[in-house]
Amino acid sequence: MALDSTVRKLLDLAAASGRPAINSLPPPEARRMMRETRLPVQGPFLESVASEDRRIPGPAGEMPVRVYRPRAAAPTAKLPLLVYFHGGGWVIGDIETHHTMCQRLCEAGQLVVVSVDYRLAPEHRFPACVDDCWAATVWSAANAAALGVDGSKVAVGGDSAGGNLAAVMALMARDRGGVQVGFQLLLYPAVDALANTGSLARNADGYLLTRDAMVWFYDHYIPNAADRSDWRASPLRARSFAGLPPAMIVTAGFDPLLDEGRAYAERLTHDGVTVEYLEFGSMIHGFLGMPGVLPQARRGLALAGQAVREALADAAT
Repeated sequence: MALDSTVRKLLDLAAASGRPAINSLPPPEARRMMRETRLPVQGPFLESVASEDRRIPGPAGEMPVRVYRPRAAAPTAKLPLLVYFHGGGWVIGDIETHHTMCQRLCEAGQLVVVSVDYRLAPEHRFPACVDDCWAATVWSAANAAALGVDGSKVAVGGDSAGGNLAAVMALMARDRGGVQVGFQLLLYPAVDALANTGSLARNADGYLLTRDAMVWFYDHYIPNAADRSDWRASPLRARSFAGLPPAMIVTAGFDPLLDEGRAYAERLTHDGVTVEYLEFGSMIHGFLGMPGVLPQARRGLALAGQAVREALADAAT
């Protein structure tokens, strides 16, 4: 499948802008650049979704989260819950860069979404953000009544690095208990820190996320090479996926991480987990964060939100 023409235009504009490669910048400057470049492509904020910023207990002190709820939902309605972890290579990104994505997931699935502002590397390296995300997942389930959600209907989700963290949360919930995860939403997830795949070579340059950027992310997040085979860093390397909740995995054809998402879907299926796999063949990594300019992003987020709701409804019956 050919690269989408609108995506081609966006890539050409980015190249013509002279914007530096993300892996050439110090992390604070890379974070600022991501915020600036995300705003034009996110699209308008949705008036149909209310949001509230909160601070919750975390392993290193209070941790910011943003809670989304559909305005049309009755105040007494107990909605399904999606705990969401933003992408950005564990180094960049925050709840602001992913605001519109979370709004659209909330609206499409009629969900409460808790978006987690976990600690970032290199200031806080592996496994700091894993610990933060686990604390947020447990807190969200434990505070179901206050959040107006059904505590038996909990999903975890995220994009890219956030997809990695969501996959890890599903594994931790299975093994540790303390929260019952009924669904995992993995959007072009990074699931193997030691990957050397065909898509990583084939899509190494020219499609927004590059192989050099992935090296930069991992060097900041997990500088100790011995830690990269830990399943909390590379969930694809977990011993077993048996007993995990159903999943939706979304990938993009021109993404260095394409083969990792496919492999994760195959491993889950092999171990008896129900998987819905969607591959947007003409898209690039990060396309779901561009609903303001890409109809495929709007469609993908709508399908993802609906999948969460339907899966949690099935889990509760």
